Amino acid sequence: MKNKILSLLFLVAVTSMFTVSCSKDIAKSEEDSDYLTSEIFFQNESSYKQFLAKLYLGLATSGQGGPNGAPDIAGIDGGFGQYLRAYWQLNEITTDEAIIGWADGNLPSLNNHTWGSNNEFIYAMFSRGMYQVSLCNEFIRQTSDDKLDGRNVTAATRAEIVNFRAEARFLRAFSYWNLMDMYGSIPFVTENDAVGYFLPPQKDRTFMFDYIVSELNTIDGDLKASGTNEYGRIDKVAGKMLLAKMYLNAQVYINQDKFAEAATALAPVLSSTYSINTSSSYDKVFMADNDVNGSQTEFIFPIRFDGLATQTWGGTTFLTHASVGGSMDPATSGINSGWAGLRTRPELVAKFAGDARGIFYTNGQNLSIGNVGNFTDGYAVQKYKNIKSTGGQGSDASGTFADIDFPMFRLADAYLMYAELAARGQGSTTQAATYVNTLRTRAGSSSVVSSAITLDFVLDERARELYWEGHRRQDLIRFGKYTGSSYVWQWKGNAQAGTGIDDKFKLFPIPSQAIGSNPTLQQNSGY
Repeated sequence: MKNKILSLLFLVAVTSMFTVSCSKDIAKSEEDSDYLTSEIFFQNESSYKQFLAKLYLGLATSGQGGPNGAPDIAGIDGGFGQYLRAYWQLNEITTDEAIIGWADGNLPSLNNHTWGSNNEFIYAMFSRGMYQVSLCNEFIRQTSDDKLDGRNVTAATRAEIVNFRAEARFLRAFSYWNLMDMYGSIPFVTENDAVGYFLPPQKDRTFMFDYIVSELNTIDGDLKASGTNEYGRIDKVAGKMLLAKMYLNAQVYINQDKFAEAATALAPVLSSTYSINTSSSYDKVFMADNDVNGSQTEFIFPIRFDGLATQTWGGTTFLTHASVGGSMDPATSGINSGWAGLRTRPELVAKFAGDARGIFYTNGQNLSIGNVGNFTDGYAVQKYKNIKSTGGQGSDASGTFADIDFPMFRLADAYLMYAELAARGQGSTTQAATYVNTLRTRAGSSSVVSSAITLDFVLDERARELYWEGHRRQDLIRFGKYTGSSYVWQWKGNAQAGTGIDDKFKLFPIPSQAIGSNPTLQQNSGY
């Protein structure tokens, strides 16, 4: 399937950066054999699933050919421009959980909250998110009833396309959620907008919140039931999980308490076929064979990686290589080399006293970070390992590209969301303790009683269970700990000991390049 996807017909005019509404059919001469028209492409009914696969691959790969070939977005290194890597950097490096020592461009500003609207890494995430939306729009457009009627698509394929369209709409909602969460008011386009030169209108969080919630409710009936879809594809439970996250963060997004609605949306996730493999161990969740070693039973929405089929400098390849350096042996992480970039900050380490989930490398590493550019300042994190639970490295014999699937949504997160809601008065703290103890028992940590389920405890427990999984920035904002000075960490606010930062940093700026392409966009306050 991947080889067919690599010859996908749709070329997106990314360099004009969202002055076009979506990916579009490209007018070409007859001599142009690199791209096919959409009608020729869809003559083969298997093409619909191939295009759907491209939507999923858009979260994992950088372009149409290997780690750097035919990149989907221009103007940035193929690794830095990969969706998950861009997403992870903005949501982890800007918090107490991670720091990066590289001096590429404006990357250091993510460590210390000194970024501006010209930051290319903030632009990369904005670009990648809007590109993903454009692909989803095009798939939805090409699978309308009118299009299918005109192509005489068989009844069997049309029945499948009902599920495909719902998955595409979920993936579009997911990217819109990422963009709204990080940038606030964002450009908005759907399959109903004309293809061609177009200045997308900017919609605020209230509009986007209502739109995403409406989309998730609408597609619920067309998503497959819990556990009945192919591993890695979306089902009803993923839809409910995202809906619960929307409501959980509603106070941040629209200044409304929607915790009761979050609990209602979360209930079918907790009662679904997904389960925690309590006979396994925590570290196996992040190994090269986590799609088959029993960990996959809790993966509600994984981003899939394969060392041979999805070669990228982003994703879990980035997380394994960039976190190895100093005296560390790359072979113990199943890779051929370390890139000596990522470490954690001492404030995260302090949360793991007596808790085996803190998978840190300390030999030759300083706990305190005096020099951000020095890899040995800060403990290294070995959470992601390109090693199979049965022994041996992943499928890429060179040890370059990782097989580790990234758990974007997993059941452990849902358990802790329930605990948070219980602490906020929407659930039983007794049941919350049961969920928390399921996770702590798997990790070999001591159990807690119901009286321990407080908001401060839940925030720390989320760090212990979910660190380096892309949740931390959103968690700190929701709990009121990201900006201000009530909680500081090393290099917060560009001070070695940490200092308070302005509320403007709860949002990233709308990139100046995007405003240059679409002058109707308004910048976020303070930038």
